[in-house]
Amino acid sequence: MNIRKFTAASAREALKEIRSELGEEAVILSNRKTEHGVEIHAMANDEMVRLSSASTPVLKHPAKPKTVDIASVYQAYEAEEADDEPFLKLGNKAKPQPVMPPAQPVVQPAVQSAEPVEEALISKPPQPFISTPAGEAAILGEIKSMHSMLQKQIETLSWNNVQQRDPQRAGMLRRMLNAGFSTLLARQLLDKMPAGNEKGESWIKQVLKRNLRVAGIDDDIVVRGGVYALIGPTGVGKTTTTAKLAARAVVRYGADKVALLTTDSYRIGAYEQLKIYGKILGVAVHAVKGADDLRLTLAALRHKHLVLIDTVGMGQRDERVVEQGDMFDAAGVQRLLVLNSTSGGDTLEDVVRMYYSNKVIGCIATKLDEAANLGAILDVVVRHRLVMYFMANGQRVPEDLHLVNIDILLHRAFKPAEEKTPFTLEALEFPTIMADSGNTAVPSGEVTYAL
Repeated sequence: MNIRKFTAASAREALKEIRSELGEEAVILSNRKTEHGVEIHAMANDEMVRLSSASTPVLKHPAKPKTVDIASVYQAYEAEEADDEPFLKLGNKAKPQPVMPPAQPVVQPAVQSAEPVEEALISKPPQPFISTPAGEAAILGEIKSMHSMLQKQIETLSWNNVQQRDPQRAGMLRRMLNAGFSTLLARQLLDKMPAGNEKGESWIKQVLKRNLRVAGIDDDIVVRGGVYALIGPTGVGKTTTTAKLAARAVVRYGADKVALLTTDSYRIGAYEQLKIYGKILGVAVHAVKGADDLRLTLAALRHKHLVLIDTVGMGQRDERVVEQGDMFDAAGVQRLLVLNSTSGGDTLEDVVRMYYSNKVIGCIATKLDEAANLGAILDVVVRHRLVMYFMANGQRVPEDLHLVNIDILLHRAFKPAEEKTPFTLEALEFPTIMADSGNTAVPSGEVTYAL
């Protein structure tokens, strides 16, 4: 299989080189943006025809295929899909170069007339092709479907070649995906891993350690003081984490230097729960409603060393998330995003995307003791460049709140599972999974990592 890779500064230059090397009917298999411009994989049209015919059964009396002039179809396709930078919108599938579909033999019915095939064709001349919008749309759909199927086959073959050539890299990829890391991060790191590296896990851990941002002692919010709101979806542990932080500050500076606020007037017993923590710690607790009330309360508490705000839990797609952010922006409140370590990667990605703003100074990872694996939360933190301030592993106040220890997190993330679960990916399932993941749109794109 003669698959060629073309690299150029722009899509137009790459396409010009492809036409020069492989002809006007070359098939575009895949494309992506790189640091140096554009990378396109293509194959000559005759190679595709050969692949298609190799899998087609030979008939005893094949009929001559109908040839259709689809020049007008190509023009319609190009007009529909034209763009300043064709083929190269990050995260989208490559747009196929229009090509003539490979000729397929027409299968004759089981009961055929006695008239020879050649005579039947002579006596019944082919009808001319009539171009209609519906017909053009059908042909375009077939072309796109054929391209997608061929691309998946190429990806599957490519993954099988990787497993044969570099089983160490393939095994490391399986471990990362089963640990909860995304295919995006796993591919990007393993592409940069030196070939023949026998200590793949150690190399991956070192790269992740250099890219995980952790707040230092000087950045400890308990030491620095100020006003901070803990934000995040329902059930991530905001109230308990607020009490843990308050307890650390009380031990160090005294109860009169700490104040607690809550904006949660929706959940039954939310204010009472925080008030119980405040009573135990000897800290005053205030309930606020709206931006004006928040500004007045903060003005009255400006002599406090640390003011912590417990917020109402709401789904990341709730329209009140934006309203809450506007309220804190108006009061100049910095935020810490509380992330639940038990959540899946897609959920964490959605939470960060909806809650993140320039006032979010970092995150706190909670429920580490309940998480089966930590790959998903580490993946999201690395790709979004979030600063980790604390990690929480239980409900006890204040014992179960700790400074971030990267070595412990990475050890937990790559620790082999004691037993397989229904969600564990087997080796035979990876060719199909990797073929599908190669065509997935990735809104966050590729990130440059410190190696």
